[in-house]
Amino acid sequence: MPTKSSTTTKPATKTTPSRVSKLTNAAKAPTAKAVAVVAQPAPPTPTLAPVPAPAPAAKVTVAKSRAAKATEQRATLARRASVMLKFVSDPTRLQVIMFLAESEHHVGALCEQLGQTQPAVSHHLALLRHGGIIFPRRLGKNNFYSLSETGAELAKVVKLLLQSA
Repeated sequence: MPTKSSTTTKPATKTTPSRVSKLTNAAKAPTAKAVAVVAQPAPPTPTLAPVPAPAPAAKVTVAKSRAAKATEQRATLARRASVMLKFVSDPTRLQVIMFLAESEHHVGALCEQLGQTQPAVSHHLALLRHGGIIFPRRLGKNNFYSLSETGAELAKVVKLLLQSA
């Protein structure tokens, strides 16, 4: 049996001369936006202001650096004060400072006055020693502790605080 080939053809669209001219004219014609962009004038170039003289700028820089140095010094002093106050933030350490403000004492005498064990008092003394508030003096088997200059100033501040309270 013969086979039928089923080939379907699409109807061809005719391109009429009027349609071709419309397509080519549309591609060639400039749009309204393109014409508007071309017709706009270029924006004016900004003029630059004259550069100020370098002398006033140098004075401003020096003033800023002085202010920065002063701020840095205040911050350094505040950190030092904060560290000092941390060393004396414990009541036992404040009592040790007050006892040592009167005179030099050895660890055994401080233990008796504070009513604490020798390891506990030695711990507090070590913290104060590391902070530069007290310094030891070895005499035989005993360590005698006294206040440093910083510790003496701190003791004065503590006394003033206790008097005003």
